[in-house]
Amino acid sequence: MAAAPSRCLLVTGPPGVGKTTLVMRVFEALKASHPNLSIRGFYTREVRESGERVGFEVVTLDGRCGPLASSKVSSPESVRWPTVGKYKVDVASLESLALPEMQVKEETDLFIIDEVGKMELFSSAFFPAVMRVIGSNVPVLATIPIPRNGRDIPGVARLRNHPGAAIFTLNTGNRDMMRETIYNQLSCLMQQR
Repeated sequence: MAAAPSRCLLVTGPPGVGKTTLVMRVFEALKASHPNLSIRGFYTREVRESGERVGFEVVTLDGRCGPLASSKVSSPESVRWPTVGKYKVDVASLESLALPEMQVKEETDLFIIDEVGKMELFSSAFFPAVMRVIGSNVPVLATIPIPRNGRDIPGVARLRNHPGAAIFTLNTGNRDMMRETIYNQLSCLMQQR
C-alpha cells in the first residue's frame, strides 16, 4: 500500500531560482481547475526601482499588499527595525497582512506561505502561526530558503525536518517538472477533502 501524500510541501532552492513563480503558477492552476477552493495565504515579491531591487512586499492571495523590507526606508520608527543585509524589515506590516491569512479555519482547503525565511522569522508571532497551520489537517504549500554555508535558520530547520514535510529542491532544469508534480499532489489532496 502506498504512503499517503504529504500535506506539507516545502519548495526550496537558491535565491532567484523561481520558488515564488512556481508557487504562484501552482496557485493559478489550482484556482482554474478547482474554482471553489478556499486558498489562504500570501507571497512575497520584489520591489524594484530603475531595475534595482530596493525591497520586498507581502501580498495576500486576494491582492492586498504592504512592505516587508526596504533598503530605502528612513522613518523614525525604522531605526529600531531588524535588518537583513541592506534591508530593514517592517515586522508590523508583515504581521498585519500575513498573520490573518494564516488563521486555521474549517473551510480552508489550502494554505500558501511564501516564504518562511529570515525576514519573516523576525516576527515572534509568525513561526507559531506557521506551526499551527502545519499542525492542522489543511494542506500547505510553502517556500523556504536553502541553507547557506551548510547552516540552516533554526525555524526553517524545524520545518525541513518536520515528519509530515516533503521537500522539493528547485533548480533551473527541473522547474517545470516540479510545478507539475506539486500541482498533481495538491490536486490529489484536494479531491480527498
